Amino acid sequence: MTINTETILIHEGQQFNETAAVTAPVYQTSTYVADADPAAYIRAATEPKHPYFYHRHGNPTNSQVAAIIAKLEKTEDALVFATGMAAISTAILAIVKSGDHIVAQHAHYSGTSIFFKEFLTDYGITVTVVDQTDTQAFEQAIQANTKLIYVETPSNPNLNITDLKAIGALAQKHGISSMIDNTFASPINQTPKDFGIDIIVHSATKYLGGHSDLTAGIVCGPLDYIAKVWKRSLALGASLAPLDSWLLLRGIKTLSLRVKQINANALQLAEFLDQHPKVKQVSYPGLSSHPQHELAARQMSGFSGMLCIEIDGATEEQAFKNAQTLINSLQLFINAASLGGVESLVVHPASMWGGHHTKEQKEASGITLGMLRISVGIEHISDLIGDFEQALEKI
Repeated sequence: MTINTETILIHEGQQFNETAAVTAPVYQTSTYVADADPAAYIRAATEPKHPYFYHRHGNPTNSQVAAIIAKLEKTEDALVFATGMAAISTAILAIVKSGDHIVAQHAHYSGTSIFFKEFLTDYGITVTVVDQTDTQAFEQAIQANTKLIYVETPSNPNLNITDLKAIGALAQKHGISSMIDNTFASPINQTPKDFGIDIIVHSATKYLGGHSDLTAGIVCGPLDYIAKVWKRSLALGASLAPLDSWLLLRGIKTLSLRVKQINANALQLAEFLDQHPKVKQVSYPGLSSHPQHELAARQMSGFSGMLCIEIDGATEEQAFKNAQTLINSLQLFINAASLGGVESLVVHPASMWGGHHTKEQKEASGITLGMLRISVGIEHISDLIGDFEQALEKI
C-alpha cells in the first residue's frame, strides 16, 4: 500500500531502533563493543554508515533520520552531518576535484557563496555563476570540464525560482551531476527528484528540525554516491552529535503539520504586506504578482514560510533607516539569524551578509539596504499581521 508523508515522518526507519522503546533512545556513545567474529568486525569498520562501530562512521539515530528524509526526497539513501554547510561542502567535494568546473547561480546561501568564491578556488576548482531565472545562461556556462550544476530554489534571500525540470534535463543532456539546496522549500513543498535533480542537500537546522535547538545537515542521493559522500565525511569529520540527531528525529515528526501552517501564515502575511503603502515590494512565490509564480506553482505544492520585503524610502539610506525602525518596532518577530522554526524571525540581509559580499555581489543577488527577510512561524496569523501593522506605523 502507498504510505503518505505524515506516516513516513513517524514510522520510516523504525528498523534502526532495535530497543523496545517507542521513542528511539539517545546513543550517547562514541564507540561500540566489537563483534567477536573478525569478518563481522571488518564489515562494521568498512561498511558505509554502519551504526554500531564508531560515531564518526554512523549512529542508529542518524540512520533512522536519514531513512526518513531519503524517503521524503524520493532518493535511494541519505547521510546526516553536523551542519548544513558540512553537508553542502562534503556533497560537492565528493563530485569535484582540482581542474573541474561548477555552474551555480548568483543568489545562494551566504556560506555556500563563500565556499564557491574562496574555498574551492584555492584548490583549483572554478565556478561560474549565472542568473538563475535564465535557463539558457546555465547551458551557455557549461564547459568541457563542468562536473556539477548547483542550484537553490527558492533562493536565499530574494525568493527567485530556478526551473528544476530544465536544469535536470540540462544536466542529463551533458552527463553532469545536478544538485539543489532544498532548505527553503523543504520536502513537504518540493521534491526535486521529480524533476530529474540528482542530489538534494538541506540545512536540517531549519524546517527539518523546526525548533531552533540544533544544527544539522543532510545529503540525499543515489546509493553509490552517498557511499562516496560517507567516505569523504570520514576524512572531514563533521558527524552529527547523538543528542542533535535525536532532536532532529523528534522535530521531523511534526514537519508536515508545521510546514502546512507556516505556508498558510506566510501567504496571508504576504498578501497583507503587498497592499501596504509603506512596503515597496513583496517577494513571495505564492503571490500572483511574483514574476515566476506560475513556475513556482508547477514545481511546488506549497510556497514555504520565507518572504522578502522592500521597505520604501526616498533614498537608499532612508530605506535602510526605515527597515531598521521596522525591525526594532516588531514585538513578535524576533531579529535573529536562521529560519524555519516555529517562531517568526526577521533579519536585514545587507547587514547580516555585509562582511561576506562586495557591493556588486549583493546587487547581483538582489540584496538592497531596504530589504528584510522574514521567516514566518506557526503563531496565529492575526497576531503576526497585527505586529507588522503596528510596526509599520512607526515609520
